[in-house]
Amino acid sequence: MTAPESAPTPAQPQRPRTQLHPGAWWLWALALGTAATRTTNPLLLALLVTTSAYVVATRRPHAPWSRSYGAFVKLALAVLLIRLAFAVVLGSPIPGTHTVLTLPEVPLPDWAQGIRLGGRVTAEALAFALYDALRLATLLICVGAANALANPSRLLKSLPGALYELGVAVVVALTFAPHLIADAQRLRAARRLRGRPDKGVRGLLHVGLPVLEGALERSVALAAAMDARGYGRTAEVPPAVRRTTAALTLGGLLGVCAGTYGLLTAEGGTYGVPVLLAGLAAALAGLRLGGRRTLRTRYRPDPWDARAWLVTASGVAVAALLTLAASRDPAALHPGVVPLVAPTLPLWPAAAVLIGLLPAFVTPAPASTRKEPTT
Repeated sequence: MTAPESAPTPAQPQRPRTQLHPGAWWLWALALGTAATRTTNPLLLALLVTTSAYVVATRRPHAPWSRSYGAFVKLALAVLLIRLAFAVVLGSPIPGTHTVLTLPEVPLPDWAQGIRLGGRVTAEALAFALYDALRLATLLICVGAANALANPSRLLKSLPGALYELGVAVVVALTFAPHLIADAQRLRAARRLRGRPDKGVRGLLHVGLPVLEGALERSVALAAAMDARGYGRTAEVPPAVRRTTAALTLGGLLGVCAGTYGLLTAEGGTYGVPVLLAGLAAALAGLRLGGRRTLRTRYRPDPWDARAWLVTASGVAVAALLTLAASRDPAALHPGVVPLVAPTLPLWPAAAVLIGLLPAFVTPAPASTRKEPTT
């Protein structure tokens, strides 16, 4: 007799790894974008783009919204081409001695002084336009990295209570947009099957009205369902708290605007950072107080753990170190174009940019959507 085979034990379900808080991805990407505004060195900007692209390639989840990174890259390339085209056609105030080509110049009236069409195009003007456009393109790519890495629905769920109505409106809009597209495609297909026009003004009117009617019906039904579940109910808040909340929020936003202006100008380098930090603190305090009027709970809130702190700290470290390098060695981070010199890669600012690669190693890899073969 043979021993009876033991019954197979059921596989224990693996506990899913906690995803990173979406706010950490946005803070990391915005910090890299801030670092990009502190330099016009094309080598450092290319290194920033490479850093963000590597993190996106290794940590981008398998979701439809994560494909937006390619659109931001195309937008950045379009910005580069448009800026260079403007520099060629409209000229540049940068003087230069290295002529690349000479276009036929169109004479303009006296009231258009300072503007020219065509004329001499110099290498110095093209280099200045390229450096300036590359900085904006890098900022757009960093924003695209945040859009590709952070789940928008989870980010809206993490909004503070003061922005509760805004988050609900955006979630409803994001939910209804696919339904509108599906309704429009269904109605156009139905008109084509009936031999009726589905293009042009006439087709748009015959398709658009049913789509809007269906959207209105869904909106009314959703509003009734949300009202039955208690959405929009607010708590009683004393008038003093409301006035303090409004003053802190408004003052904080003004401080953020003034501090940002100070950071972007050479004259405001001394007061930019303190005013920006004070404005952020006041705005956060206002949002904290404003959340008292909203009575709601979060289902499975995203934790802000040690990995979120590491990701945020890596981006802030890149921005802080490049800001320090720009004040100590401005020639390395802003290569000159008159006279035209080849840009060099400064070592320790380049090493500081590489700190931005930390999220690729401390965050969990995205879950694979590939199904295992069944037997």
